[in-house]
This record gives sequence, structure tokens and C-alpha cells, in this order.
Amino acid sequence: MSFNALKEKGTPLDKQLRNWHEITKKPFNKTDVDCYTRTRQILMNGIEIEAWNFKHNFSRTTTDSEVQEFLAVSKRIEDAQQTTVNWLTPADQSVLETTLGYEQVAVDMTAWMAQNEPDEYVKETFDFGLLEDFDHLYRYSQWAYMEHGISPNNIVQENTDIILGRPTQYHHNCNIVRLRKPYDKLTASPQTKVNIYTLVSGEQQTHNFYAEHGMQYGNQCIRETYAEIKDVEEEHVTMYESLIDPTESWYEKLLLHEFTEVCTYYTCMVDEIDDRLKKIWEMFLDFEIGHLKIAADIFKKNEKRDPEEVIGTNIVIPCRFLPQKNYVKKVLMEEIQKRVTGDKDYANIKDLPDDWASYNIQQKTNEEGSPTETVIRIITSAKGRDLVIADDELKNNQAKLLEKGLEKVQAPDTVTVEETKVMMKKEEIIHEC
Repeated sequence: MSFNALKEKGTPLDKQLRNWHEITKKPFNKTDVDCYTRTRQILMNGIEIEAWNFKHNFSRTTTDSEVQEFLAVSKRIEDAQQTTVNWLTPADQSVLETTLGYEQVAVDMTAWMAQNEPDEYVKETFDFGLLEDFDHLYRYSQWAYMEHGISPNNIVQENTDIILGRPTQYHHNCNIVRLRKPYDKLTASPQTKVNIYTLVSGEQQTHNFYAEHGMQYGNQCIRETYAEIKDVEEEHVTMYESLIDPTESWYEKLLLHEFTEVCTYYTCMVDEIDDRLKKIWEMFLDFEIGHLKIAADIFKKNEKRDPEEVIGTNIVIPCRFLPQKNYVKKVLMEEIQKRVTGDKDYANIKDLPDDWASYNIQQKTNEEGSPTETVIRIITSAKGRDLVIADDELKNNQAKLLEKGLEKVQAPDTVTVEETKVMMKKEEIIHEC
């Protein structure tokens, strides 16, 4: 089903205020929730935080009383929606369990977007980031097993493979190198715009979650792992947001933020299998249609343009949460050795110049070791090898993948290719815990 959101009725803004009982819903049960219900909840928390943040920033730049009043009222509504969504997280779900959900969002959402992205350059950027989040899932999975004694399959439910990706120690780049070429706001597809706005929101909230919760463990190695990966998420936000045309006006960005919320809530509503949460997504979809209609009127008044020039006439689907194993495997096998370059392009490791700006960053940050390498050493010292949950083709290629992904600059605690080969020969292989 598709529809033109601007022609839908929606819920008027003055009908969106709710009481505390309505705002704080009962959380899901972590032991029987579908993994993609969890990923939808995580994504929409990020979408709401981005919308709230954007409106506060817009409020600080405008003198238009009509815009100020809309932002003032709708900020409160967005904040209450974020509370509803985030409070669906159960109290007994550990930080690491929630973290695995965040990384499953990043892997499966980015893979879906890449396959449904009309702009080839944007698609290449999605593929690049995908392999980094894929490695984060692998590193955090080791800690989830060692700290809480759980299999990551309790969270990902066999829908997402767990094996090394592009090694995290190489995700630390000069942020200037991370900058990409922006799309052209006049020619870019609404699909491209919504994809990027959605992904920026998700990556930003992943950074925020790690920043706010990574210190809650007493284990110093876990704390350092969160610090290391949080730093990468900051780079991801920089990379993805640089794809947005910087000449978009505040009014255009407001329109796109509201449209992105409509699109994401619509997708959640259509795909949700939990009837209770489906009603929440439906209610908030109607709320956001109400916001979009006001944002469209503000845009028309100030830009003297038709909003459909920006968002089109049909809803956009930014993500369907579905297993993406085959696509991720293909990108992993073909692109683990790819790196970002200073000219906003990509290159193979062997083609990087000796003065590549990221080498200095990696040498400094990893001079005493990379926590995401340390975790592999810790689990292999206890169990004989790392925890890998993937098909035989990926397992059998683990050492080859690592060999392709290693750079000449390496942290002192780097797990080597030879050590990986030894691990692969161990009889005690953890298939599931």
C-alpha cells in the first residue's frame, strides 16, 4: 500500500497531548519479543530524539512567531513520543543485550537501504558503513557471552550472522577523510533523502546510547570497548550527515524530518507483528501526519514552493527489518579491504598513500592496544577461540577475511591471521552458547 501523506487527515496537533499513564506503556518481554520488534523500537527511539534535537536547534535560529509556536508545541509531543518508545525497553534487559539490538538495527537496516538506494554513491557509502557495524556486533557479542552468559542468538534470533567484519581498530579515521559528497537537493530522490535522514538518526542514537550507558559496567575492558565503538559511531554520524545537501533551508529540513517520521512509523505499523506495539506505531503515524501537514504549510509560505517537489507524492519505505545474511556476506567478501580516501572516494588498502591521514589517528588511538582486539584475546584465552555464529562458508573464510582486512598499521594486541588459523582448528568451537 502507498499513499500521499499530505492528503491524509492525521491527528490535529491540539489533540496529541496525553496523560502519564498513556505516555508510559508496559515494556515488552525480552524473552519472547521478536528481534525485529526490538529493532523497530530502537530505531524509532533514535528517530524521535533526532526530531526533538532538530526542533530545538531550529528554535534557536528563527524569529518567525508561527514557526516558534509550532516548534514549541511539537517538541513537547516528540519528547512524549520518545518516552513512550524508549520506555518499552524492559528493566531486566542488560546494556549489552540492548547493545546487540542496536547493532542488529545498524546491520540489517543499512543492508536493506543499500539494496533499495537509487544513488550509487550513497549506496557505496552505506555498504562501507555496513561492514563496520557488522564488526561491532561481533565484538560486543563476545562480551555478552562472557559477562552475562548469553548467546547473542537470544537477541538476533539467527537472523544476523556474527563474525568479524572490517576490524574495528581500522574504523578510526581522520574525520575529514570521512566526509562524503552531498546529494543535490534538486535532483535527489525522496528515497535517498529519507534513507539518509533515517540512518543519521539511528547512528546518532547508537552513539548516544553507548555514551550514556557504556560506563555502567565495572569491567574496564568493557568500558574501553564502549569508548572505542562510541568513537566510531561519531564518525558514522559525520559520514552520513555529510551526504545531506548543506543548502537545504531550515524549512526544507523541517519538512524532511517530519516526512521521515511519517515514513518510519508507517513502515513500523505495516510490519509489526506485536498487536500492542502496532497500535502505538499507528497512533504516532497519525500524530506525525498532523505535524507534516503543518510543516508543509510553513514550507509553502516561506519557500514559495510545493512540498511535493521535496518529498514526492507517495510514502517512502526507508527500511524493512528482514534477514540480510546473503547481502552482508557478499559485501563482506568483496569490500572488507576498502577504505575512505581524502578525495571523498574509496580505495583498496594496498593503494593507500603512506601519508594517508587516518594512519596517524590509528597509531595514536591504538598505541596501547585496541579494546576490540583485546576482547578476542580474552575469550580465546578462556575458550580456545572466539564466538562465531555464521554459516560454514563464512566460518571457513574467517582467516582469509582477516588477512584482507588488516592494514600495515596495527594495534600491538592485534589478533593475527596465524592466530586466527590456530583458533579455527581448535576442537572446542562455540557454535551457540
